[in-house]
Amino acid sequence: MSLKERDKKHIWHPLTQHKTHPETIAITKANGCIITDEDGNNYIDGIASWYTCMYGHCNKYITNRVTEQMNTLDQVVFSGFTHEPAIKLSEALIDILPENQNKIFFSDNGSTSIEVGIKMALQYHFNNGEKRNVLIAFEDGFHGDTFGAMSVSGLSVYNGPFEDFFLEVKRIPTPNGLNHYSILQELEIIVSQHQVAGFVYEPLVQGAAAMKMHDAEGLNDILRFCKIHNIITVADEVMTGFGKTGRYFASDYIDIKPDIMCLSKALTAGLLPMAITSCSQDIYDAFYSDNMSKGLFHGHTYSANPLACTAALAGIELLKSDEIQNHIKRVIHSHDIFGKHIKTHPKVASIRQTGIIFALDLDIEIERYGNLRDKLFQFFMENGVSLRPLGNTIYIQAPYIISDKQLQKVYHVIEEALEIV
Repeated sequence: MSLKERDKKHIWHPLTQHKTHPETIAITKANGCIITDEDGNNYIDGIASWYTCMYGHCNKYITNRVTEQMNTLDQVVFSGFTHEPAIKLSEALIDILPENQNKIFFSDNGSTSIEVGIKMALQYHFNNGEKRNVLIAFEDGFHGDTFGAMSVSGLSVYNGPFEDFFLEVKRIPTPNGLNHYSILQELEIIVSQHQVAGFVYEPLVQGAAAMKMHDAEGLNDILRFCKIHNIITVADEVMTGFGKTGRYFASDYIDIKPDIMCLSKALTAGLLPMAITSCSQDIYDAFYSDNMSKGLFHGHTYSANPLACTAALAGIELLKSDEIQNHIKRVIHSHDIFGKHIKTHPKVASIRQTGIIFALDLDIEIERYGNLRDKLFQFFMENGVSLRPLGNTIYIQAPYIISDKQLQKVYHVIEEALEIV
């Protein structure tokens, strides 16, 4: 029996309606930018397996380091204990994070990094004697699937059944270069009517909103407003972090730095699950007390797992290398050339790019998980490229090491796909 047939017996997949989508593709191995299925078919991983394997699959530099660590220390509880991989990782992260970040809190995935960030923002005010119970978030944002993360997410396609149980959140538009003043007016009204604790946002690129991109100057104005009103700013860099925007973090493009940052996905180079919530010294100091109840009571069994820390540390070393930085510049340049070419296609409504993140919108309405979207996905796979359209948006977020030849194949297959819609 094939792997995909065995899969059907017991496995419930994420983001899947199994009655209408009963089939899966069984992947047996991966290397570099190529994933291989059980029938021996190869696919270029055009989305780096949900933006994680940015240095390529099974990167020997990373796997060798983790193998070595595995023979020394595999796992130890992180409450009351510490270890060198976590310490070295914290030092490496502080070296590349915005200069106001000073403390590192470990959890295990992107959603939990957001949960921790929200808790920090709410409890910061509570510990300082204020009860602030409202959060601000962008329209159409997505921050994860746990309850706090769902609360600040604006995509009801995911969260509809749970909305009655959410934290109170006020939503604002993303800045587009023309609406700064109206957003600030809206914020003035919100803070005059509510006790606002924090602002949770994806900087520059909203991933699940089909790579919707917004204006850095406008975001800076919003963050400055929050700073003036003592609203804790929580940057969700789970998707954008670790080089994808052309700099280490999207927040590097913004003058006003976040109080709290949430990191996962490419943090561990796609090898092991782990997340980080970093914060400024001011945030940490609000929890530092003789009063035990002022501590941050949040923990995960696998927090700061030594193997995941080792993978993350190796990934950061690669990210800082001239080789990877040159790859990033090469991919950015290649996307720019492709964008200038494809934007004139009659079936392309618009294109956009931030760093190595490229997206194009088709000039046709497509349901987020509708039949035409599925037809596109199937076409890409049949032609050896793994891409996951988001409604009428086709996007690329491939590993940095993707070759020029592989990139050209991705572009060519996308252009061919325009003929079937």
